[in-house]
Amino acid sequence: MGHKSPVTLTPPRPDSLPVERPSAARRLLLRFLSFYPPFVGAGIRVRRLPGDPPGYETRLRLRFWNRNYHGTHFGGAIYTMCDPFYVLIIAAELGSGYAVWDKKSTVRFLRPGRGTLHARFEVAREKIELMRVAADAGERLEPTFIAEVRNEAGELVAEVEKVLSVRRRTG
Repeated sequence: MGHKSPVTLTPPRPDSLPVERPSAARRLLLRFLSFYPPFVGAGIRVRRLPGDPPGYETRLRLRFWNRNYHGTHFGGAIYTMCDPFYVLIIAAELGSGYAVWDKKSTVRFLRPGRGTLHARFEVAREKIELMRVAADAGERLEPTFIAEVRNEAGELVAEVEKVLSVRRRTG
């Protein structure tokens, strides 16, 4: 019997990768995410972080319209501040030849959210390129990311686990 050696995925050199930049309309959308109606309604502000690839940071201030019965942040607003960012980062970097979707989310509330909450969303270039290589080989991927929501003192308020679906588009 023949013995198969395990397949090791190594990303190609970054200078040899095809890079598809988002269209002007998509770049404009990403620039003005703070004006997305669910974010406006919840009082969420979005800031784009420099980097390769760029990331995002969200901020949620406690206001009378986004507090719950107990005077703390409404759990739905905490989730909303974490919702689309990993999909946006990966989809923008992989380009239109790939389907990137949210598949599952889990929120673990660890302490009441008071004051201003912050969350950061960044994905390493190497991880995105490994996804590209695997998707190009026909794999359907389900990468998992955990966003940490912290208060002004740096205390962990919630963890939002996001499971995505990433695959190469067919046709």
